[in-house]
Amino acid sequence: MMKEQRVFLEIQGAVQGIGFRPFIYRLAQDLGLKGWVSNNPQGVALEIEGPKAILLQFLERMLVEKPSFAFIQTMETKWLAAVGYQSFEIRQSNAFGAKSALILPDIAPCSACLNEIFDPENRRYQYPFTNCTNCGPRFSILTALPYDRPNTTMDDFQMCSACQAEYETSLNRRFHAQPNACAICGPNIYLTLQDPDGRLLTSEAKVPSAIEALLDTLKLALEDGKIIALKGLGGFQLLVDAQNEQAVKRLRELKHRSAKPFALLVRDLAMAQQLCWLSPQSESLLAAPESPIVLLQRREGLKIAENIARNSQYLGLMLPSTPLHHLLMQKVNFPIVATSGNLRDEPLCIDNQEALRRLGKIADLFLLHNRPIARHIDDSVLWLIADKPQLLRRARGYAPLPIQLKHPLPTILAVGAHQKNSIALSLKNQIFLSQHIGDLETPEAMAAFERIIADFLHLYEAKPTAIAHDLHPDYFSSQWAKRQAVQIPLIAVQHHHAHFAACLTEHNIEEQALGIVWDGTGYGLDGTIWGGEFLLGTAAKVARVAHLRPFHLPGGEAAIREPRRVALALLWEIYGRKALEWNDLVPVQTFREGEKDLLVKMLQMGFNSPQTTSIGRLFDGISALIGLQQRITFEGQAAIMLENSVDSGEEKAYPIVLDPSASVLQLDWHPLIEAVLDDLRHQVEKPLMATRFHLALVQAMVAVAQVIGEAKVVLTGGCFQNRFLTEKAKQQLEKKGFEVILHRQVPPNDGGISLGQVAVAAARLKE
Repeated sequence: MMKEQRVFLEIQGAVQGIGFRPFIYRLAQDLGLKGWVSNNPQGVALEIEGPKAILLQFLERMLVEKPSFAFIQTMETKWLAAVGYQSFEIRQSNAFGAKSALILPDIAPCSACLNEIFDPENRRYQYPFTNCTNCGPRFSILTALPYDRPNTTMDDFQMCSACQAEYETSLNRRFHAQPNACAICGPNIYLTLQDPDGRLLTSEAKVPSAIEALLDTLKLALEDGKIIALKGLGGFQLLVDAQNEQAVKRLRELKHRSAKPFALLVRDLAMAQQLCWLSPQSESLLAAPESPIVLLQRREGLKIAENIARNSQYLGLMLPSTPLHHLLMQKVNFPIVATSGNLRDEPLCIDNQEALRRLGKIADLFLLHNRPIARHIDDSVLWLIADKPQLLRRARGYAPLPIQLKHPLPTILAVGAHQKNSIALSLKNQIFLSQHIGDLETPEAMAAFERIIADFLHLYEAKPTAIAHDLHPDYFSSQWAKRQAVQIPLIAVQHHHAHFAACLTEHNIEEQALGIVWDGTGYGLDGTIWGGEFLLGTAAKVARVAHLRPFHLPGGEAAIREPRRVALALLWEIYGRKALEWNDLVPVQTFREGEKDLLVKMLQMGFNSPQTTSIGRLFDGISALIGLQQRITFEGQAAIMLENSVDSGEEKAYPIVLDPSASVLQLDWHPLIEAVLDDLRHQVEKPLMATRFHLALVQAMVAVAQVIGEAKVVLTGGCFQNRFLTEKAKQQLEKKGFEVILHRQVPPNDGGISLGQVAVAAARLKE
């Protein structure tokens, strides 16, 4: 008889909430091994004993056959003497010790669960909260670690005997599925609307016939142009028929979102194919378990409202991400707008009463449910850039998975930027990123920011050794950090250094690189507004080796909202007051004489006219100058118009001259403006001018990279949300032999700033 041994395993990684313990149980049973497995705040621990050859077979099969969503970061193995276990069991979770277990994001329904909800013979027929160990809510319902039902918002729902039997049966795919439920014992949906006297009428739907009737009511409401507020996985969404121009117009007016494109929910890939051009890669992204919004090239002549995404070459599409969405879309045979359930610059509503109060003047009907949402989580947004996925908004399906590091860091909290805010928390070899929080412009957004910080620190029971924040003194995130300075050291991180460090850290690059960091606004080390920067260095330290030639922004924030002001400032820098008399130019035409005089005084005296090196603002100025966009209602609108006007067949570039006479290499845009004016005089078509501008920027990037001579080039910042600019730059830089690094796991925009702040702060603490 072979001598038995015991092996103890401590496993960290994505091993909670995906059926890892049931998998271990079944594997042990299959091999006739004894012992136990349990969750703990770090991951999963187990002891297992039997003949050594069988134990080695267990270890090999565990790594090969583990659940599809599982990944193992570290595994500590100790061989011990056998103690004589008589069976194998899943033990009660251990709640003690430092908390570092990976929290799995919410996962779209698996095919097995979808088959059940559409099978009239199944007991979960039409049940909108169907899930198993392979799918369903995770991060949106978690209240504490480890991931067990008492630590979720499902704690109030006592499983019925049938669900409990599934939960306890080792061969069932719901074995230890923490959110397991059915219509008898689990959450249910409600339809709420106001009667003509303003009273709320609510009808509950528990049985299939009632759910069917409720879904029919929603379908008729959508067809009638009504707005529905639907409580989803991570918060409320506002739904409306995407084919109904007047309904979309009404939603825009009530939501105060006049022009920014809306995302569309489609039933399946066939419906998506009718709206956009799909490649095998984009089909895979749409159908992925993360179920993100995917930005796709739109087809011509679509049967959707023109005001969905006017003048945009892209549509944002997503497939149903929950059983409830699948049930609704089986009823509705047309695409629907599915936008965030909030007002402008506010976070998502997650509570029923809160939604009735905040969205009551927008929605005609409310589809509610009684499963509490632990935290708001928006839909993630991504696209394919240079043939690989790139996140533009990191939220449901991706947050709060961490960035893995080569070396451990001290515990640092980073509070991000002002726009597209996210926070980050480092714990040993991991940096956990929060879900997208949004722009910190309203009291509601600021309160959400503070809640998420408290939430992260609570989940991981973390005590930061330092707080990293943006250098800008007026950002709410910076001001919040300064209020903590009595207890915790602060580290201010320059905005563009954080962008650069985020991309380096995402790719675990420790050696020196050249960062091309282009965006709209970032507080510079000299107190001016940066945004067209070339930084040479690492996460620890950078030197500013080149930048765009500065110009003024008359009116400061007003110039960001009015690209026409930027156009006039660019003209004034070269030609002085006389340029403001050229009334054949569109931006000049839009100003009254008194307004021009005031702008000239601002520019001459430098009053309320901060200097900037921002490429984002240069985009705005050119967009206005060639007559595309004079005012904006959302960030990046003028730049988007410029990109959407590009003629990809044009090869001529406007000139941008490298001026080596300054103390730091500068990109002189004066020749570019002169060339634009010459094209305007010759009535060159806007698409050609837009393309020549983009190609000028690409040539400028290549020219600076060749002067600096660093092999690795990082492209980061909000301007690299421009596909044409990014892909052209990557192509041309690679032709010259440079290795080009793009963001993939975190956005190039300010949503990735907190990651970079952690990296910079950790490097400074190390020094």
